[in-house]
Amino acid sequence: MKRIASCVYKLIALSTITASCSKSTVSNPPGGGGGISFSCTGISPKFGADVQPIFNTVCSISNTCHGAGSMNLGGPFTNYSQIFAKTANIRAAILSGIMPQSGSVTQAQINNLICWIDSGAPNN
Repeated sequence: MKRIASCVYKLIALSTITASCSKSTVSNPPGGGGGISFSCTGISPKFGADVQPIFNTVCSISNTCHGAGSMNLGGPFTNYSQIFAKTANIRAAILSGIMPQSGSVTQAQINNLICWIDSGAPNN
């Protein structure tokens, strides 16, 4: 029994290590959502030029979404600090397909958002 448990533990550890090494392309992420995919190859998104405009036009459009005064689950996403504080949640919501709830994002926008987060979400 110990041997089986040891094998299962090693398999889980190997899977975790393998999954954490493939950051640049993901499809069928955990949590479902139809398997939104992205690729960071050749792009280096900037917060001011690439990320903030997406939030301004898709996410923070009203207080029922993530605009000023939002009481929505994630709260407002109107500036860098608010967005940075929720990057893990934002990443998961985009990849699972639950966000955005209204409007839509292009594949290029998904790439910019996820790759910006994966690069440490710099304030640039």
